[in-house]
Amino acid sequence: MVTRILLAGESWMSYTTHVKGADAFYTSVYETGEKYLKAALEEGGYEFTFLPNHLATEEFPFTMDGLRQYDLIILSDIGANTLLLPTLTFTRSQIQPNRCSLIKDYVLEGGALLMIGGYLTFSGVDAKGKWQDTPVQDVLPVRILPTDDRMEHCEGVRPVKAADHAVLDGIDTEWPLILGYNKTIAKPEAVIPVKVEDNPFIALGEYGKGRSAAFTTDCAPHWAPPGFCQWPGYGKIFCNLAKWLTDR
Repeated sequence: MVTRILLAGESWMSYTTHVKGADAFYTSVYETGEKYLKAALEEGGYEFTFLPNHLATEEFPFTMDGLRQYDLIILSDIGANTLLLPTLTFTRSQIQPNRCSLIKDYVLEGGALLMIGGYLTFSGVDAKGKWQDTPVQDVLPVRILPTDDRMEHCEGVRPVKAADHAVLDGIDTEWPLILGYNKTIAKPEAVIPVKVEDNPFIALGEYGKGRSAAFTTDCAPHWAPPGFCQWPGYGKIFCNLAKWLTDR
């Protein structure tokens, strides 16, 4: 049976003003950051569905049956508001299901969840990720800070192995440098196979019948530079995480 994965997030739009003396003009661009993760998991035999931020507002499942179409939900660089403010609620004040509560129940009933770091996961830039205020916090192995949790390291910082675990199978080389991560606090029940600056880098937990994991840096630039994304261990670590999370 093929294991089905849904990645929500990892997209952004930029609107730039160019000023040249007395004149100005504008450009816009749409970009995504899923390609390394998608390639790694598809090579590992997983069925991968990508739901970018601007579509997740309406297309992320509103029902448990919808979530159960997937064996693993990945949240990466997507703010909680994207799920908490569906169009009908924001524009017409209509009551809709709380999809953050659904994710919690999905895990407790046997689903798998992976949160990957970024400017809008965990707490994120200016604490706008807001996941610390949602039921998703209850089924993560780390406690999310209530403030901006970004740890920026333009000089590079290296994750280090902290304990043996199946998610590290085949990772027998030194970890590459990363350029930043989300600072979190490990919960008492968490298993921490990898740390960065004595903070959780990979954290694992079991909740109800399901499992969850936190990967506190990005899966793409800028925090995960090319040397990290092209490292042979990149595909191994994400495939190992997917295998452990869905192996129930």
